[in-house]
Amino acid sequence: MRSNLHPYAQDNGAFLQIQNVVKDFGHGAVAVNHVSLDIRKGEIFALLGSSGCGKTTLLRMLAGFETPTSGHIVLNGQDLVSLPPYQRPINMMFQSYALFPHLSVWDNVAFGLRRDGLPREEVAERVDAMLRLVQLERYGKRKPHQLSGGQQQRVALARSLAKRPQLLLLDEPLGALDKKLREATQIELVNIIAEVGVTCVMVTHDQEEAMTMAHRIAIMSEGHILQVGAPHEVYETPATRFVADFIGNVNLMDGVLALDEPDHVLIRCMDCEHLVGHGITGTEGMAVAVAVRPEKISLSRQPLETPYNQVHGVVRDLAYFGSYTVYHLQLNSGAVLKVSATNAARHSDAMLQAGESVWAHWDETAQVVLTQ
Repeated sequence: MRSNLHPYAQDNGAFLQIQNVVKDFGHGAVAVNHVSLDIRKGEIFALLGSSGCGKTTLLRMLAGFETPTSGHIVLNGQDLVSLPPYQRPINMMFQSYALFPHLSVWDNVAFGLRRDGLPREEVAERVDAMLRLVQLERYGKRKPHQLSGGQQQRVALARSLAKRPQLLLLDEPLGALDKKLREATQIELVNIIAEVGVTCVMVTHDQEEAMTMAHRIAIMSEGHILQVGAPHEVYETPATRFVADFIGNVNLMDGVLALDEPDHVLIRCMDCEHLVGHGITGTEGMAVAVAVRPEKISLSRQPLETPYNQVHGVVRDLAYFGSYTVYHLQLNSGAVLKVSATNAARHSDAMLQAGESVWAHWDETAQVVLTQ
């Protein structure tokens, strides 16, 4: 009897290994292009990217709804590529939740267990346990349309977890909820997944959702993985210009590497000179981009006594968000610099007004130098 155990399974301790996976739909449509990922047991891993980047196709290949053109998908030592969806120890929760409208909440959660032929007592025990887990014990007799969006989402999660899958796949899990409910549900969902201990791969285009829920994030673009890391790593040290621009807000300034020393570099841009307090891998004269996050920039009405890391501008627009204010400064070159300033004082005379002249400045550790 032939074993499905992959010869290189778990040689690096990964629970889920995606090895050089390609999905080519033909006619030049390569949705997933030589993607490799190692995902740890119990991890919540997010695939993040804009529409058409390949993240949903990759998730569908994990579920078995699409077959890779080449490559391996190894879960807990078993190569899944040749297995149909119903034989994989995987459950997928869809954005639409796909609840059966004619069945009660209890019967929705029980549906997959009954199809698997589990004894009636075990079905009842598991369904009751799942409804307790998602705090919906009192709603078992209701139909899905009698629940709120957040409650329907928890029913779909309970149904997905009832079969005790080794891997849980979430496709835009909170996309159907409004912003306030989505934010409240993110932490709740993470806590439930952690309590069960299931490994989870989620697909989302919502950066805040990925940053809040995932232990690690993979940024995808045009079928490729551009960067993998913890949320703070991807945000603070983006590997490419695309990643820096995709995650959060950022100011990108094109320039030339004017001085390259082991412990600092000097980059000359159109509106200012950047002194960066660490070395980079580069050569003097090469073109680079400097990324500075808006919240790492300070504002003052007078310049600092330094020729570096500051720029003059005029407040073109401002937007007050309560805890912070976002300023758009028009620089001498015509470029716009975004600055996010915390509103620490309740009544502040320091708030700038449109048309006011101002200096923006930042620390030498605030910048990220991008060479690609």
